[in-house]
Amino acid sequence: MKIVGFDIEISNVFDLRPGEDIDKYAPFDVAVAATQIHGGEHRLWFSPDAGGQPRVQLERQHAQELLQYLEQMQHTGHAICAWNGLSFDLQWIARAANDVATASRIARAMYDPMYQFFKLKGFPVGLDAVAKGLRIGMNKTMNAADAPREWRAGNHQRVCDYVLADARMTNEVVSAIIRRREIAWITQRGKLSTVPVPRLCTVEDCMRDPMPDQSWMDSPIPQEKFTRWLAP
Repeated sequence: MKIVGFDIEISNVFDLRPGEDIDKYAPFDVAVAATQIHGGEHRLWFSPDAGGQPRVQLERQHAQELLQYLEQMQHTGHAICAWNGLSFDLQWIARAANDVATASRIARAMYDPMYQFFKLKGFPVGLDAVAKGLRIGMNKTMNAADAPREWRAGNHQRVCDYVLADARMTNEVVSAIIRRREIAWITQRGKLSTVPVPRLCTVEDCMRDPMPDQSWMDSPIPQEKFTRWLAP
């Protein structure tokens, strides 16, 4: 499987309280995106101003170019992968590009291990927790909430390094899941837990799987939270 990981950072500044749903602050504007071919080239996607400096948000033309790149890579046999890319990254790239149809095609054919985990366990898990559980030796280099502030403050390189590191971490995590046939993560109580993943599935395949038991949860997350933006 030829893996291409990608990730975005948004330009919207807000204070997310513990346990608060980030969707409360949507819609979001994309500041910058990164794509990384596992073991190969990487690209950063942003909209430059007349002087070549990144603008606050990704403009339609460049968002469309990013979608075209992702779909082209799928057509050439690459596995597009993003952690929570279905619910977050592709939804907001679609908005920036004003092209839900193309983003939906990419989303259905992509691999989102976080969504697959959700369909197995009924709750989400963070990339950093899984990276630590799989012991891939990579950690988050910044708090995601700080990225929009850093971007708007002109610290573009720091944010570019961060988003690219997350794309690379995604590649390493996906590779480890495929190799080990499981997702391992560090729980909020600091314990290691695992769930078998015999094979990595596309979003389309995961959507057809039944939901797990969520009856024990006080506020279960419906599947529609991830999929409602998709074009039919």
